[in-house]
Amino acid sequence: MGLTDITARIAKAAKDADRDPADITLIAVSKVQPNERVESVLREGHRSFGENRVQEAAGKWPDFRETYDGIDLHLIGPLQSNKARQAFELFDAIHTLDRPKLATTFARLAQEMGQCPPLFIQVNTGEEPQKAGIAPADTDAFIKECRDLDLPVLGLMCIPPVDETPSLHFALLRKLADRNGLSQLSMGMSDDFEQAIAFGATHIRVGSALFGERVPPAGA
Repeated sequence: MGLTDITARIAKAAKDADRDPADITLIAVSKVQPNERVESVLREGHRSFGENRVQEAAGKWPDFRETYDGIDLHLIGPLQSNKARQAFELFDAIHTLDRPKLATTFARLAQEMGQCPPLFIQVNTGEEPQKAGIAPADTDAFIKECRDLDLPVLGLMCIPPVDETPSLHFALLRKLADRNGLSQLSMGMSDDFEQAIAFGATHIRVGSALFGERVPPAGA
């Protein structure tokens, strides 16, 4: 399945939900994909991509930016505070603001650097101990904390538990966003993005359905 097929599925899901497909950003998840696969999607005209790790993105995207205009790069993986400055320099949006310490670091960097990429707060909708994110019960207070720090919070992000119905988590994220006046929802991946669109997703993260299965790094 390629970019044309995914785009058609997005358009159909949007139509079924009485939404405009133009309001939905397809983030092509390029982590652990060979450069030739990524470049083939770039050549098709796609420009929004997602990476999980700052280090991997730093080794790939500066070169692509020299060749292709208009790249829109999203950090969709966990971020260590000591990599935050580099993330600010590399990424056009960060989807994984997941703890107060990171918010404080972002606020300091925004003052120092005079800019901050748009941010999504990651909510741990399944309250899974192994997963990053703000607990749903703490989300309202954390949004307020981030706003008090003048951080440009656009919306919320979630990754539903693999063994639960994703629509329940999409509905919860939508409810949390609505009551805090946030219009952007980063939710939905290769297996469930049509459901996410039905619940109001504005950013969907599609990797394997677009590129094929990931290729792990040598020695992994």
